[in-house]
Amino acid sequence: MAHVIAFANQKGGVAKTTSTVNLGAALREHGLRVLAIDMDPQGNLTMSQGIDTEGLDKSMYDVLVHRAPITDVIHECEFDVAASTIDLAGAEMALAPMIGRERALQRALDPVRERYDYILIDTPPALGLLTINALTASEGVIVPVQCEYLSLRGLLQLEKTLEMIRENLNPAVRIQGILPTLFDARTSHGRESIEVLRDNFGPLVFDTVVRKTIKFAEAPVIGASVLKYDPKGRGAESYRALAREVLNGRSS
Repeated sequence: MAHVIAFANQKGGVAKTTSTVNLGAALREHGLRVLAIDMDPQGNLTMSQGIDTEGLDKSMYDVLVHRAPITDVIHECEFDVAASTIDLAGAEMALAPMIGRERALQRALDPVRERYDYILIDTPPALGLLTINALTASEGVIVPVQCEYLSLRGLLQLEKTLEMIRENLNPAVRIQGILPTLFDARTSHGRESIEVLRDNFGPLVFDTVVRKTIKFAEAPVIGASVLKYDPKGRGAESYRALAREVLNGRSS
């Protein structure tokens, strides 16, 4: 059965999609079967693997709202991708009156769990119904956090949401690790932010720290992970290190 990991943080611009894509690519290098699910209406994960969202007949909207089989929206890329389009923006309203709306993704995953070793879920920058679906379907949550003070505050709100989900929907879900991202070693602010993060969250913080590099912005332009675009670069090595941490004891 697949380990299901959501990447969540209600703050945007913290490298959730970048981390989902590149951890997926790093796990594939270990020969593991990986499915990445795009639960963000912006469709950045989908597009970052070279999928034309304008040409898709079905997307995660159809899976969640119309109960289409998730296999209908899976595309073979560097790893398998369950694609999203802007239609997904209407999913929360469409799901609202439905019984069991928080478990729509969980139900969709049941038929494919045995096909994969890891299922990674990219979530939108909000703690709405799409993110709640992702957290309800997951065992672990990786929280990418930008190395600046204001980004640290959102962790408390996320933990409150997780407490609610543990009480009502999924008792097993937990924070698997906090991933410092967009780190700039040239600034004292960045270094101090990591110290604050480790002081407050201790062993929950991954040893891996993802530094800023322009390669993360360039790779999606050609529809590739940074591991494929710049395989020997600093960014690729960061996510290989994260994959080793996940495989060596932080997996759910």
